[in-house]
Amino acid sequence: MTSSVSAEQKDTAKGSGLADEMRGLAERAYDHFRNRTTDQAPSTMQLPVEAYLDEARFRREFDRIFRQLPLGLALSIELPEPGSYLAREVCKTPVLLTRDQEGKVRAFLNVCRHRGATICPEGAGKKSRFVCPYHSWVYAADGELTRVNAAETFGEVDQRALGLTELTCAEKSGVIWVALKPGATFDIDDWLGDFAGKLDSLDLGNWYVYEQRTLASPGWKATFDGYLEVYHHDTVHGGTVGKHTIGNLLVHDTYGPHQRLTFGRKNLAELDKVESDDWDGSQYIRIIHSVFPNLSISGIIGGHCLVSQVFPGESPDSTVTRQTLLCATRPETEEEESAARQFSAMTLQAVRDEDYVIAGSIQKALRAGANTHFFIGRNEPGLQHFHQWIARFMQDA
Repeated sequence: MTSSVSAEQKDTAKGSGLADEMRGLAERAYDHFRNRTTDQAPSTMQLPVEAYLDEARFRREFDRIFRQLPLGLALSIELPEPGSYLAREVCKTPVLLTRDQEGKVRAFLNVCRHRGATICPEGAGKKSRFVCPYHSWVYAADGELTRVNAAETFGEVDQRALGLTELTCAEKSGVIWVALKPGATFDIDDWLGDFAGKLDSLDLGNWYVYEQRTLASPGWKATFDGYLEVYHHDTVHGGTVGKHTIGNLLVHDTYGPHQRLTFGRKNLAELDKVESDDWDGSQYIRIIHSVFPNLSISGIIGGHCLVSQVFPGESPDSTVTRQTLLCATRPETEEEESAARQFSAMTLQAVRDEDYVIAGSIQKALRAGANTHFFIGRNEPGLQHFHQWIARFMQDA
């Protein structure tokens, strides 16, 4: 999938340097188009098939990467105002996100400190307090235990020590970042580094949530691999993504473990006819912003964006993908609504019916014994970068 810049962003970009950056990316893509080249890794890479299959390895990666590193659990616009909350299960962990009256986002385990019942059903809305459905203990939006039901008969308890278990949380670049393991800490500025500026350019805090969906998918690596290269576009996505982008042409930039993948649009060949110095580079390229280990922010059609979160399931063979479809503004006309519906249908087909069908066949065939290793090409630098960073984080695990 690929990403576009909204009309509002284009206007802002003229004075911010983003327009120059888009032109620079388009020029790099055009050079590849003209020379029939692409950004490449220094060499091919061999990756053992066991990296996708081994149960013990999966458990170690699950704990080190998905419980201790910051994950983008929600968009800021999913908690639009003070008093908003969002409850969902992520990687077998029940999480409750709240925005307090000062606008600060907090993250907690959605678990009562009395006897472990889930406090808030999955969903979103506005609440000033959360009541456990088991014994009616009451918690405030800041996690404080404010009432013990029938306290006079329950016995002595230190309410100050029995607030909801808080998780390290930060809000930056329109995303809410959380470490799922209690006690795990992070500095979001260090984690994102210079990539924060690239995410800021997407202006995620000012989009409209049009639709959300959950997809079953194969193992997390086989699933996320498909978000990291364009080599397959002509073959797999001829009727969807491939109608808009040029296959096997990639401009690749890395920012620590994160990466930006830029594709050329079909109209890239027309750049040699552009005479004005004030041309819009975003009209000739599409971009994926990929945040390690599982967040892909992408789109196809101007004014629409697809955010995909890939979470491991119960085993190396299963994954849950949560997708959020965004519109630059809320669709008001039938034409705008039709465009949003078309974007939704096209991305669903490309991901569920094309990418995930292929990934599922890979996952099933892994145990057949045909391969001991996968060979990742020089023209797949995004995959190489992703798997190299997995290995780096697992060195001390």
